[in-house]
Amino acid sequence: MSDLILHCQDLVKVYQDAAEQVEVLKGVQLDVQKGESIAVVGSSGSGKSTLLHILGTLDKPTSGQVLICSQDVAKLDRKQQAAFRNKHLGFIYQFHHLLMEFTALENVAMPLLIAGVDAKTAQQKAKEMLDKVGLSHRASHKPAKLSGGERQRVAIARAVVAEPDLVLADEPTGNLDKANAQRIYGLLMALQNDLGTSFIVVTHDLELASKLTRTVVLDEGVLQASEHGEMA
Repeated sequence: MSDLILHCQDLVKVYQDAAEQVEVLKGVQLDVQKGESIAVVGSSGSGKSTLLHILGTLDKPTSGQVLICSQDVAKLDRKQQAAFRNKHLGFIYQFHHLLMEFTALENVAMPLLIAGVDAKTAQQKAKEMLDKVGLSHRASHKPAKLSGGERQRVAIARAVVAEPDLVLADEPTGNLDKANAQRIYGLLMALQNDLGTSFIVVTHDLELASKLTRTVVLDEGVLQASEHGEMA
């Protein structure tokens, strides 16, 4: 059980739309082991982003349970959830969400500073992570001076700098051309191997999905296992 990073059981999410109730997630079950990478695929509107937000403690399920590192995250208050996210979770989005007034180095160091790591140590760790993503030479540049692919690599460095147990990625290659997407594929796999981090990646990119440990399909709120190459 110590290698089980995430346990998601009977997860249901219902939204109230005017007089109608819309069931977005219908009893989702998902286990993720340490160092495992999971691709979540499915058509638009199937509930993929909703699932990711709940797993990341950014939204609450209507019913069901999410355990991350054996912690029932629903039992934490907002302040505790924020501290838990900072320690155990990393986030990568389709749009990088970097802070434009800060340099690449400062952006990457931010999660460590929020966690109370001293500035010198935070900067050193941020430098090391920028080196891992091949951007040590761009450390002093602000996001406006970086290309789209470089911004996304900075965002990935920021997501993993605190060596979280689980990284949640929402369409991480969605805004990138094929060459940069290929670079991101390789980078995610290298970081998974180097850090032992688990990844859950929501993606429409079947090439990226095929490189991960396994793929699950979210279809009308129901999560199903799938072999690589069988997705429509």
